[in-house]
Amino acid sequence: MRTLVISDIHANLVALEAVLAAAAGQYDRLWFLGDLVGYGPNPNECVARLRDLAPDVALSGNHDWAVLRKLDADEFNDDARKMVHWTRRELTDENMAYLDSLPPRHTTPPFTLAHASPRHPVWEYILDLQTAEENFDYFDTPYCLVGHSHIPALFVLDEVAGMLNFYLVGDGETIDLSRGRLILNPGGVGQPRDGDPRAAYALLDDEARTWTIHRLAYDVAETQRLMRDLKLPPRLIERLEYGM
Repeated sequence: MRTLVISDIHANLVALEAVLAAAAGQYDRLWFLGDLVGYGPNPNECVARLRDLAPDVALSGNHDWAVLRKLDADEFNDDARKMVHWTRRELTDENMAYLDSLPPRHTTPPFTLAHASPRHPVWEYILDLQTAEENFDYFDTPYCLVGHSHIPALFVLDEVAGMLNFYLVGDGETIDLSRGRLILNPGGVGQPRDGDPRAAYALLDDEARTWTIHRLAYDVAETQRLMRDLKLPPRLIERLEYGM
């Protein structure tokens, strides 16, 4: 079974469509790790597109929760908070109900899926060894897939040697899933944050036991144009071309 794993679309329809086109024919099922809306110009279109795709697993993230008023928007920075309020006004009732139906965590052995972390599924960044080490106690499966940081990354726990390692994963790099207990992040589709503006996604091959990261250039300028037309916050528009 081959799985397309995507996360953090953030209402960027141009990036989402580019990823789906690039991955077409290469996967049998789709897993989405949360944050469908927030930041970008196409919340309704992205929700509708994901609904049409009927993913096998779809999670909610912190921006989705903020739009749903399950999370206090005052915890966000100024631009993110503005986008929460804007997205609330834009989303149809039907699309809001779909967002509300998504859980923040799901287990499908041998994988645990969470938007942010298994310990705090909605809002905890796993970006350092200490946080990763603590989170290994919060899932029982060999593997945990997370998003939220928008950075393709890998934490490897060798339980025999008692060692934990962290790696950034580059375009086209394939990870052997037999190397230990793993926390894996596919990066962000709609707003990468590792200094690379290309959309990021992963292909998981159950039979080969591999995880491969892919980076894809998309029409950033088109997403920026849509955001300018809607008079969305300038900083959010500019950051897309830098991957920050």
